[in-house]
Amino acid sequence: MADRTETEKRDLAKELAAAVRGEVSFAAADRALVTMDASNYRRVPRAVVAPLDAEDVAAALRVCREHGVPVVPRGGGTSIAGQATGVGVVLDFTRHMRRIVSLDPAARTAVVQPGVILDDLRSAAAAHGLTFGPDPSTHSRCTLGGMIGNNSCGSHSVAWGTTADSVRELELLTYGGERVRAGRGTDPTGAPTGLPPRLRDGVKALVDGELALLRTGYPDLPRRISGYALDALLPENGTDLARALTGSEGTLGVLTEATVRLVETPAARVLAVLAYPDESAAAEAAHTLLPHRPMTVEGMAADLVGAATGLPKGGAWLFVEMGGGSPGEAAARAEALCRAAAADGSTDHTVVTDPAGQRALWRIREDASGTATRLSDGSEAWPGWEDCAVPPSQLGPYLRDFRALLTQHGLRGTPYGHFGDGCIHIRIDFDLLTAPGIRRFRDFSTDLGDLVVSYGGSLSGEHGDGQARAELLPRMYGPELVGVFERFKSLWDPADGLNPGMLVRPARLDENLRFEVLPKRPVPVEFGYPHDHGDFSAAVRRCVGVAKCRNAATAPGSADVMCPSFRATGEEQHSTRGRARLLHEMLAGEVITDGWRSPEVRDALDLCLSCKGCRSDCPVGVDMATYKAEFLHHHYEGRVRPAAHYSMGRLPQWLHAAAPLAPALNALARTPLATVAKRLGGIAPERPIPPLATETFIRWWWRRRKTTAGAGAPSGGRTVILWPDTFTNHLSPEVGRAAVRVLEAAGLRPLLPPTAPLRQPGGALPQPALPRLHRPPLCCGLTYVSTGQLDQARRVMRRTVEVLSPLLQDGHPLVVLEPSCAAALRTDLPELLADDPRAAQLANSVRTFAQALEELAPDWQPPRIDRPVAGQTHCHQHAVLGDAPDRRLRERAGLTGNLTGGCCGLAGNFGFERGHYDVSVACAEDQLLPAVQQSPEDAEILADGFSCRTQLDQLGDRPGRHLAEVLAEALGEAGEPGTP
Repeated sequence: MADRTETEKRDLAKELAAAVRGEVSFAAADRALVTMDASNYRRVPRAVVAPLDAEDVAAALRVCREHGVPVVPRGGGTSIAGQATGVGVVLDFTRHMRRIVSLDPAARTAVVQPGVILDDLRSAAAAHGLTFGPDPSTHSRCTLGGMIGNNSCGSHSVAWGTTADSVRELELLTYGGERVRAGRGTDPTGAPTGLPPRLRDGVKALVDGELALLRTGYPDLPRRISGYALDALLPENGTDLARALTGSEGTLGVLTEATVRLVETPAARVLAVLAYPDESAAAEAAHTLLPHRPMTVEGMAADLVGAATGLPKGGAWLFVEMGGGSPGEAAARAEALCRAAAADGSTDHTVVTDPAGQRALWRIREDASGTATRLSDGSEAWPGWEDCAVPPSQLGPYLRDFRALLTQHGLRGTPYGHFGDGCIHIRIDFDLLTAPGIRRFRDFSTDLGDLVVSYGGSLSGEHGDGQARAELLPRMYGPELVGVFERFKSLWDPADGLNPGMLVRPARLDENLRFEVLPKRPVPVEFGYPHDHGDFSAAVRRCVGVAKCRNAATAPGSADVMCPSFRATGEEQHSTRGRARLLHEMLAGEVITDGWRSPEVRDALDLCLSCKGCRSDCPVGVDMATYKAEFLHHHYEGRVRPAAHYSMGRLPQWLHAAAPLAPALNALARTPLATVAKRLGGIAPERPIPPLATETFIRWWWRRRKTTAGAGAPSGGRTVILWPDTFTNHLSPEVGRAAVRVLEAAGLRPLLPPTAPLRQPGGALPQPALPRLHRPPLCCGLTYVSTGQLDQARRVMRRTVEVLSPLLQDGHPLVVLEPSCAAALRTDLPELLADDPRAAQLANSVRTFAQALEELAPDWQPPRIDRPVAGQTHCHQHAVLGDAPDRRLRERAGLTGNLTGGCCGLAGNFGFERGHYDVSVACAEDQLLPAVQQSPEDAEILADGFSCRTQLDQLGDRPGRHLAEVLAEALGEAGEPGTP
C-alpha cells in the first residue's frame, strides 16, 4: 500500500510539473506553509501549485481530476473558518495571478485576477477618486479572490455593502474543466447567462423547482453570508449568478478573473468617536445612526482598546466615519451626528479631522483580530464564532444574551466589530488543547448557533462558514434548504473535488483542530518566554494567521518595521507568519520531521533579520527574533556552525583582542588579504570591513579622566552608568564622546562600569584610577543571541549582572547609546536569566540616551539646531524601547520632521553574512534610502544604530549620525566649555 501511495505521488508530481508552467512543489516546507489559515483548523496538502494564468489553472485541474485529487484555491490565507486549508493540491494565487487587468474610471469597474491584493486595487482606483467598497481589516494583504470566495465585507459595509454587492462578472473553471462566465440576467431559455449546457439546464431546473423555498428560507439582514446565496437566482432578484457564486468558498469553481464595481470616494472624511457607558448601550444605539448615512459604524469596548489614547471617556465606543464634499461638510455632518447621538444615549464624543489621528484610531480596530487573541491576563483566545450577525436593531439584546451564554459556559471574550450591520467579531478563550475543553467548544458552538437563529441571524456575517460553522447550517436554514445546497454543489462539482468538506457535507466543527498535533508538554528551551508561561509551543501558537507581516508596504505615516524580509522577497516563508507556521509544523513532526535539526526551518529563518519588529507590530506579539535564536541554539548544538557565527557572533571577543592592533588591521583591510579574511569569516564579499577605532571609547574615557580629572563634569550631578557597548567602544567612539559631552552639559555625572565586581561595601561607585583595560569590557550578549549561541550569551550576561547589580541597587540608571544593545539588556537578558532576580533589576534600569535626559535632566534646554531631520528609527528601539522621548528631545532642539520606519537591512551581523547582501540592500531601499535621498539638503540625517550608520555609509551618499553627536556639535558651536 505504501509503495502504491509513493508511486501515485510521483506520478502526480511528474504530471503536474509537465502540465503547469508555474511552480509546482511537493516540498515539505511549501506544504507546511499552507497547512493553516487564520482559523482553528489544519490540513496537510499533497502539493502547492502557483499557476501563471487561467490555462495553468485548467491544466492543474485536469491532472488533479485524473488522479482524483481535490483542489483548494487559496489567496492570502487569512480566512477564519478553515476554508483556505485542504488535503489535496493548494492553488496559490498570490505569486503570479495578481494583475489588475484593466480599470475603467468611466464605467467604474475593474477587471482583476484572483491574487490581486485589495490595497493594490484601492491604490490604482484612488488615482481616479474611486475605491473598492468592501474593506476587511486585512485589506493590506487579503486578495480579491479570497474576498469573493468568502463574500467579505469590512467596516464600510453600511455604505457600500458586501463583496457580492460589488461583483459584476466572474470567470471560473469547474473541477470538471468547464468554463463559466457568470454575470446577471438570463439567456433565451430563462437560465442564468454564461453557463455551459449541462450546468445551464441543471441550475434552471433546480431553481424553478424550489422557488417557494428560495423565497422564504433566507433571513432578511444585511450581513447574511452563510450558505449558498441561491436566492440571488430568483427572477425578482435579477437572476444574478455572479452574486450567487460569491461566498461559495471555492467549492463550486476556481475563480480566474473578476469584474468588480468601484465606488466614488468622498473628498473628505471625518471620524466621530461616540462614547457610551457600556457595550450594550453602544449596541443599542448603533442602528439609530444609520439614517445619518454614515460610512462606518464600528463598535469596541474598553476590554479591547486597553490604554489607547485619543478616546472620549466611556466604557464602549462607536467609530462613525462621515464623508463630505469638503472637510467642512464632513465635519458638519459629523457634528450633527454627535448631537443626535447625545440625545440618544452617547455620554461624550470627539471628532477627529486629522488623517494621522484617524489612522491611529483605526489601527486599534484593524489590529483587533490579533490583539483579541490575548486577554488582559495573558490567556489565549481563539476564533470560531468570529462573525455571527443579527438584524442591527436586535444587536443590543442579542449581545446581552451572548454575554450570558459565555458566562454559562465559563468562557470569556471581547466582542467588537460592525455594530451598524449587527455583526460582531469575538475571540473566545476556548481550551482547544484538551478533550474537556474541546467538548465545551462544541457545546457552546451549538448553543450559540441556536441563539443566533432565534434572533433571525446568520451564523456567518462576514468570513463564511468553512468548517467552523457549516455543520450547524441545518439549524439556521433547516434540512430541506441545506439539501438544496447539497444538490447545487453536486451539479457544479459531482466529483466533490473542489474544497470538499466546506459548506455542504462538512467535517465536524471540532475535527482537524490545529493544536491537536502539538506536544502535550512544554519542550525544553533556553529563553524564559514569560508571556507564555515558559512554553515554546504557546509562544508559537501566538501566530493566528492574520498576516499583518505580509504587508507589502507600510501605510502612509506608519513607523512599522515588520516584516522587512517579506517585503524584500515576497515569499511566505520569509514572513513572520510563514516562519511561525514552519515552527508549528516542526513541533507537530508530521510534515517537518527533523525537529530542531530541520533544514526547512533553518532556511526560512536564515533571512530573518532579528529586527524584532514583530514583537511590537504583530497584533499578538510574535517574537520571531527570540524564536530564531532559540532554534539556532538547538539546531547547531554539538555541531559545527556557519563561519559567520564564529566571526560576527563572537565579535566582542575579536574586537577586544584586535584593539591594540587597530592601525595595522585597518591597513590590511585595504589590501587583497581582506578578501581572504571575508571568505574565511563568512562575510559578504560586497561588504567593506568597517575600520577599527585607533583609540577605543573606554581608553579615551580613562585618558580624559587622568589628564583632566573630569573637567567639565558637574561634581554634584546625578550619577548615571554609561554603557560602553561593543560598537561604540571599538567602532564609533565618537558617539560615546559626544554622549559624555551632552550628559555633562545637562548636569549629569556619567561613569563607566568597571570590568569586574566592585567589592566595596554597599557597591560604592568611585572607580579605580587605573582600570584593568586588559579585561574584556562587559557585554549585553547581543551578537551571541542573534546567532543562537545562547550558552555563551548566558555566560557574558551573568558576568554583566554580577558587575552591575551592586551599582544599580541605589537606583542609578544604565544609559545605553546603541539601541540594539539596549533592547538586548531590556529583553533578552532577563528572558535568558529568568532564574536570576537581578536580571530584571538590570533590565528595568536601562534608559536610552534621550530617555535619560528627559527623566534625569527635565529642565535642561538642548541647543537649538533648527533643521529638518531624515533617517530611520532603529528597529529595536521601535519594537522594544519606544522613541517618544527621542521625538520630544528633537522637537525641543528644533529638529523637525519624522523618521521613517522599517529596518536598515544591515541588522547587526545579518547584512554582513555571505548570501544576505541583496536582501540587505532591498531592505534599505524600502524606506531608509528613499527617505534620506528625498530629504532637504540641509536635513540632519539621524541614525542612532551603528548598523544604520554603516548601511548609509556603504549604500548612500549622505552619512548619518547619532543624536548625541548632533547635540554635542551644537553645544560646541555655541561656545560652551568642556568640548571633548
